Amino acid sequence: MKPVDFLIAAAVPGLWGMGLVIAKPVVDTFPPILLMALRFAVTAGLMVWFVPIPKRVLGSLALIAFVGSALQYGFTFNGLRRLDAGTTALIVQVEVVFLVLIAAVWLGERLSLKKLIGMIVAFAGLFVVYGTPRLQGQEVGIAMVLTGAFLWAVGQVMVRRLGQRESKPLGGMTTIAWVSVFGAPQLFIISLALEGDPRPPLAEAGWTVWAAVLYLGIGMTALAYSCWYHVLGKYEAGRVGPFLLLTPVASVLGGALFLGELLTFEILLGGAILIAGVAILVIDKSGDED
Repeated sequence: MKPVDFLIAAAVPGLWGMGLVIAKPVVDTFPPILLMALRFAVTAGLMVWFVPIPKRVLGSLALIAFVGSALQYGFTFNGLRRLDAGTTALIVQVEVVFLVLIAAVWLGERLSLKKLIGMIVAFAGLFVVYGTPRLQGQEVGIAMVLTGAFLWAVGQVMVRRLGQRESKPLGGMTTIAWVSVFGAPQLFIISLALEGDPRPPLAEAGWTVWAAVLYLGIGMTALAYSCWYHVLGKYEAGRVGPFLLLTPVASVLGGALFLGELLTFEILLGGAILIAGVAILVIDKSGDED
């Protein structure tokens, strides 16, 4: 891998991981679903002009946006409101396990012994994280993040299934742009229904809220996904996939450094086991996807 591509690949988990750290202090006081609606509005406004209109699959993309973005981020960031950013990032890694399971059931993808071992190790790590005394009484937040991880996996399988049906690949950037176009209004409607009138929080929003919106919309979504699809288009998934294991590391370190979150032995041990399980799932020595 060229040095510049290595740096681009390494930037992706940093951009994604720091998103939770930046969002955490905002969602403590600002409606999280409304924050996600603003995020996708920014992403859509930036990207939709540079991609074609996929007229044949607009209905499918609207459904994918509802499941994999509107519902998913609604659950995940409401869970973040109740948990630390680092802990949330570790729990979110279970989405890879859910993705493998759902793809096996829905798409008939092979469930090898290696994948089964990886899933067992990952769930063992999650059990250790859940057992830390600091998370006792936080079952609702954990359940929300796990639900968000499950919905993300469902959304990804829906994208894969859509790609299998189409003779011409839709393209990653087109998918992101149009999922954002549909996801933003869906999130605004959900926010209005569950969080109430958005005008008061928007009127009271300070610069930290708008800085978070810009980071989430530009850095975490538009820029990070552009970098990700750049390296994924040039190298095998088995070579670039392991970079994503750095995402929770960035969140845990960022939470400790910038938010003062406590790194307990149980969190570190459980996180290491969970990441090891995910590594077994995503790393393939042959350089190809399993």
